[in-house]
Order: sequence, then C-alpha cells, then structure tokens
Amino acid sequence: MQQIVVVGGQRLQGKVAVHAAKNAALPIMAASLLASSPSSLREIPPIEDVETMKELLVSLGVDLFEEGDTLHIRVQGPLNTQAGYDLTRKMRASILIMGPLLARTGRVEVGMPGGCAIGARPIDLHLKGFAALGAEVEERPGWVEARAPRGLKGNHIYLDYPSVGATENIMMAAVLAKGTTTIENAAEEPEVVDLANFLNSMGARVQGAGTRVIRIEGVGELQGASSYTPIPDRLEAGTFLVAAVATGSLLTVTNVIPDHLAAILAKLREVGAAIEVEDDQVTIEAPARIQATNIKTLPYPGFPTDMQAPFMVLLTMADGESTVTETVFENRFRHVEELRRMGAQIKVEGSTATIQGVPRLKGAPVVATDLRAGAALVLAGLAAEGQTVISGVHHIDRGYHRLVERLQQLGARIQRVQPLGVPTGDLTPQ
Repeated sequence: MQQIVVVGGQRLQGKVAVHAAKNAALPIMAASLLASSPSSLREIPPIEDVETMKELLVSLGVDLFEEGDTLHIRVQGPLNTQAGYDLTRKMRASILIMGPLLARTGRVEVGMPGGCAIGARPIDLHLKGFAALGAEVEERPGWVEARAPRGLKGNHIYLDYPSVGATENIMMAAVLAKGTTTIENAAEEPEVVDLANFLNSMGARVQGAGTRVIRIEGVGELQGASSYTPIPDRLEAGTFLVAAVATGSLLTVTNVIPDHLAAILAKLREVGAAIEVEDDQVTIEAPARIQATNIKTLPYPGFPTDMQAPFMVLLTMADGESTVTETVFENRFRHVEELRRMGAQIKVEGSTATIQGVPRLKGAPVVATDLRAGAALVLAGLAAEGQTVISGVHHIDRGYHRLVERLQQLGARIQRVQPLGVPTGDLTPQ
C-alpha cells in the first residue's frame, strides 16, 4: 500500500480548479438505470468511488464506454437485479441503485453496503420509503431485498431525518411510480438538487428539490440525458480553501458555486481569513494568526460534516480554545488521535471535541481512517513542522483525484511513495 509523505512549512500559491462533485456524480450514475435510452455524463471525476460505481453498473448489465471527458451509459437488454457484496461492501453509495432498479424492474437485492467507518448510517429510511411506495421489503443477514411486481404507487413520505441518500433513493424510485409522491423533511443539499435536475432532463417531473418538501409526479418512461455535467465539488473546494489558511497562503479556487460554500466561507472568515468571491471562484488569504471559533455540523445549509475533520486542523493551530460538535455521524472523531500524534491538544467528550490551539503541529507517522480524515491529515502535514508520513491513502483516493499532484503544482512538498521508499530528507516542490 502506498503512503503520502509531506514536508510541511511550504506556502501554497496559484490557482486550482475543482472537479465535479463525487456526491453528485454517484447518484446521477445510478439514476441512468432508469432510462430506456443512453445517457452521457461529462467530467465525471476518475476517483475510486466512481470506478466502483462503474463496476457495479457493469455487473448489473449496463454498457459503459468513455469518449474524451464523456462517460456513456447504456442499458441494453434485461438488467441483473442482484448486486453482490463484493462490490457493495466498498462503498455506501452503492445503496443508491436500489431505487432505480426497483422502479425499473420491480425487484432489487443488494449486499448491505460498506464505505467509511464513520458511524452506523442505517438504511432504514430508504427501506421505509420503498415500503411506503408499495414495495415488499425483506432483510436477512448481509442482504436486503425489495419487490414491487405490480409496480410502485405514489405516497406521502415523511423522513425522520433529512437523509441525503434516502431522499435521493426515494426520489429515484418515485419518478416511475403511479401517481404523486411527496417527500417531507427532505434533504436540501445541492447534490439532491443536481440529481433532480438530471432526472428532469430525462423527462421526470420533480419539483421542490432544495427545499424541505419534494413532489414527484410519476411518469411512464424516462429517456437518457445528453452531456449532463454534475455540479462542482463543494467539499473539494472547501479542502483547498482550508489548505490555504493552514499553510499561511494566498490561493484562488476556481470552478466553484460560491452559494454552496456559504457555511464554510463564514467559518473561514471567523478564523480570520480574507475572502474575495467572484462569479465561479474564491480567492482566500490566510490571516497572520488563526482565530479560535466553534463549529457544529448540520444538514445543509449548515456546516457540512464532511468538512469537520479538515477544519479541525485549523483549530488545532488557533489562538485560544475552540469546540467542534458533531451531530451527523457518531463516529467521526477517529482523526483526533492521529492529530494528537502531531501535537494537537484535543479532548473529546461525547459528540464534542474541545481544541486548545498550539503554535504549530509536528510531523509524525499517521493513518487515514476514512476519506475526510485522510484529507485532514494531508492538510495537517502541509502545516506541520517536519515530515509527516500518511498511511491508509486508499481512503483519500475514494474522493480526491490526483490530490498529491495538484498540491505539488501549488508548491507543496508532497509525494506518494511505496512504504520501503519513504524519503528521509526534504521534498522539493514540483
């Protein structure tokens, strides 16, 4: 397994463009199962989770081919309605094939999905939604199956929690159901809106995405969408913005939708960063000293849970005491112990971490335990004194395309190595 080696203390400079959002691309790829004609998607990032979704679609009988920056997806012949655990264990987003397959074929069976170990993340809201649409749902060890041999029927569905995945899965199932479906307490994330836009471009009738109430009027058939480009990745954008502050840098992040970054930008201003927002780019300048602040993760438009670990890196170096309260996932402080290895002073009680800032982190060997924790450790290494060696980098590859190379282009002293080839001296920027 490869490692990432960082020698900290190098300021970043220049511009970096954000890729299409992983969390938009995956449900959109799954939604292509609903169409009776081919779909083409542009600028899908070639990251590990996308590759897993491609494998999953192919295993279901879908034809895929790439042409330049365009991914063509075509459903020919009968679909396989069973997705094995060998694929679904790799990624929680694999559960998103359930809604489309159930709507299109009347049956779906999947191995219980895996992914980052950041909490229980039960799928009960997905299954309750399918049942409300008239499906028969059966759970057995390691597997879940849903059947609707006579088709799905629209219904009124209230989500106990505004789950992004459940909102998306139910929405995809409902677009081919008979009648009208209403989802109350729906997730408002931009990725949900993007999926709704994609479905509507296929001929679906979805209204209200981006609000707490989504209404779907079922249609008889959907056609493939042509040259659809998912929205930019607000989490990747946030990662680079935090990297700029952590390293005392001036950086411009392009290909962004600034409105999607509102909560992140507000907290970056609180820690002292100077921010200039233009049409599709954000320029950020780090303060002389990072100021302490408090964050609390919430569903959109609140502060995103996926930015909690990267942002905590800033707070470890802030003047004074900060708190981070995690309300979305119960096991999302696994990066804390690794940051402590780098000299951070963090105390965790229940769902709240209290951070006392230190002047600077120190390089150390650390292990990425999940995707966003891995990104946080890279940022910590960039800011730290000395050398940091990060293991478990396959987690980072799930959500960031060529992160090391892009940081090198900004001036970072960072590279990927095989474990036996870990350098002991300085790394020159590339």
